[in-house]
Amino acid sequence: MITSEVLVETVGRTRVVTINRPEARNALTRAVITGVRDAFDAAAADEAVRCVVLTGAGNHFCAGADLRKNLMEDPELLQHLEQYMDEYHAVIKAIVRCPKPSLAMLDGCAVGFGADLALACDLRVATRDAYVQEKFVKIGLMPDGGGTFWLPRLVGTARAMRWMLLAEKIDARELESLGLVMKVVPQSDLREATLAVARDLEKGPPLAFAQIKRAVYGSWGELETALRREREGQLQLLRSQDAMEGIMAWASKREPNFEGK
Repeated sequence: MITSEVLVETVGRTRVVTINRPEARNALTRAVITGVRDAFDAAAADEAVRCVVLTGAGNHFCAGADLRKNLMEDPELLQHLEQYMDEYHAVIKAIVRCPKPSLAMLDGCAVGFGADLALACDLRVATRDAYVQEKFVKIGLMPDGGGTFWLPRLVGTARAMRWMLLAEKIDARELESLGLVMKVVPQSDLREATLAVARDLEKGPPLAFAQIKRAVYGSWGELETALRREREGQLQLLRSQDAMEGIMAWASKREPNFEGK
């Protein structure tokens, strides 16, 4: 256990990392982000670990950043946006740079930054109730966890633009048909189905896996460049009137009125 909100378990030669905030649909705080990053870094350094599984407690994977909790913990959050962005990007980099294969075990929502966490993993297994949603535009923002990097490469520009501009949900059936998840299983079978894949990966050649990951992600171009563009764009958006309107509308459960300011 790294913190009470990030649980770490070893099953065979697989490290299972669980975001443990089910009461908030596993929404992300700074402590959670740091805990997940540290868990992946520790798995990367542990020769006994052959695979890493990332999941969420309860019936959801991750609902994205917990805006309320983050503002409560840091009322001056708007003064520290660069630091927050760097901390959130660090966990994406830790997942991608980990030389061990990673599996996202998806149930319920993978929304916003939660969607980007799932996409950053090498493979995904999902329940019938799972869905991915790049929901940022609903509050006047843009994907900022590599979403603009992953989606065009995984599903093509047209679908990626549709899902990012319209913030549509990608349900389990479509995720499977597009190859974004390996398989869709009943909720009761999710853990065993995921660990079965992990057991297969445990038997594989770790040096070859590490080089495959390095070559594949390197062939796509620099994730660092995409994250830098997202950082620059998101910081501008976070300081806009539209973002403030979007966040206030979300908190009030009303439709936002965006004015392009």
